[in-house]
Amino acid sequence: MDEKTRILVVDDEEVVRLSHIRTLASIHCNVEVVRDGSEALRVLEQRPADVVLLDLRMPGMDGMAVLKTIKQRWPETEVVIITGYPTVETAKEAVRLGAYDYLAKPVGPDDVINVANGAMTQKKWALHQDRTEREAGVGTHTDSARKTSNHSY
Repeated sequence: MDEKTRILVVDDEEVVRLSHIRTLASIHCNVEVVRDGSEALRVLEQRPADVVLLDLRMPGMDGMAVLKTIKQRWPETEVVIITGYPTVETAKEAVRLGAYDYLAKPVGPDDVINVANGAMTQKKWALHQDRTEREAGVGTHTDSARKTSNHSY
């Protein structure tokens, strides 16, 4: 992963935040952590992230509301939901709102690295497609790239 890759971790559990920092340090990216959705949106206003690892259940603003806001305001940011309370309904909703992936806790270090790398690859591909379409005069990129993704939820 490029050294410029910015990952924002949003989780109300300190042990999870610290674990993600340790894990992501091994792939040489810039990692920032926050404990809730409101703080995440404030950080994104100042420093947009490439990838957001987002918990669903947090005090205040829940993860779905944060996901929806991120995808409306920073559509190029890839969001991965990582939750201790997975359900089919929340997985479907997360994908419908534009999440790159949806993982159930506990997640191991390899899972975190793989999903972060995958999300960054998706972002680079989508940006490349958008640039290619603009140069060819085809139009603007929609989320068609996401719709053809081969994730299983």
